[in-house]
Parts: sequence; structure tokens; C-alpha cells
Amino acid sequence: MTVCNRKQLSIVRDLAYTIWPSSYIKILSEAQLDYMLDTFYSIDNLEKKMDAGQVFELLLEDTKVIGFVSYEFNCKETELLKLHKIYLLPETQGKGFGKFMINEVIKIAKSNNQKGIYLNVNKYNTAKFFYEKLGFVISKEEVIDIGNDYVMDDYVMEYLF
Repeated sequence: MTVCNRKQLSIVRDLAYTIWPSSYIKILSEAQLDYMLDTFYSIDNLEKKMDAGQVFELLLEDTKVIGFVSYEFNCKETELLKLHKIYLLPETQGKGFGKFMINEVIKIAKSNNQKGIYLNVNKYNTAKFFYEKLGFVISKEEVIDIGNDYVMDDYVMEYLF
């Protein structure tokens, strides 16, 4: 994985627009999917997230970017790293890249004195089972108002060291 600079945020945006439809079309309406992509993945919003402390990293297979993560140290003044985003191109899923990315984030968290990692996952997203297989546990449920009469209905999952 390689840390992303501001000029590479368009790669993150383009990956999200490629990945999200296949990941979320069964659990979100097309209108909500479009709203979330336009809101969360505008270059302006990505830059604001980076300025606020989120680190974006790209995953390459050979020379092709196939996925990305974003994370934040001591999120909400905890000693936990929040994994905000982890996405892979659909054709690369199931090949061990997701596990590799999680393991890299665990190493990063440990080397930065974090006590663990947490993330949000949609309650109906099958990625929940992937996280459980890697040792994450559900710590709570959370409904987040994201505007435009939409909410994110999530589990918060933790992996503590």
C-alpha cells in the first residue's frame, strides 16, 4: 500500500464510483447510492477529510490501482484507529487482498500506539462476515443521519489489541 497525496484523490473517487454500485446496489436505493457517492467522494470532501487527519492509501497489483483504504488515528479522541474506508475492485475480491489490507492497517495502528481498530459496516453488508472472520466483533449499533432524508444503519465493529 502507498500513501495517497492530494493529487491522487481523483483515483480514490474513481475507484469508489466503480466499486460502490456492485457493493451496495442490493442494500441501498440507486438515489441514496448516487447521493452518498456525490457527497462522500467529491474531491472537495476528500480533501477536507485529508485535512482533518484521514490518511488515504492505495493498493496496487503490479502497476494497477485495485483498492484503497482510509483511516484516522485517535478518532474521536480515543486511542483507536478508525478504518473509515476499505474497498477493492469487484474482480479482485476473494483473492486475499482485503485481508492483506486489514493486516497492513493493523500494523500501522500498532506502530502508532493505537489500542485497536474500529469501523462501521452497513447491517446488511456481507462484508460484516469478512470482518468477523478476521476477528472483529460488533460493539454497538449506530444510525447516522447523512442528510437528504437518508441514514446509515450500521454496526460498529472493533478489533482490539
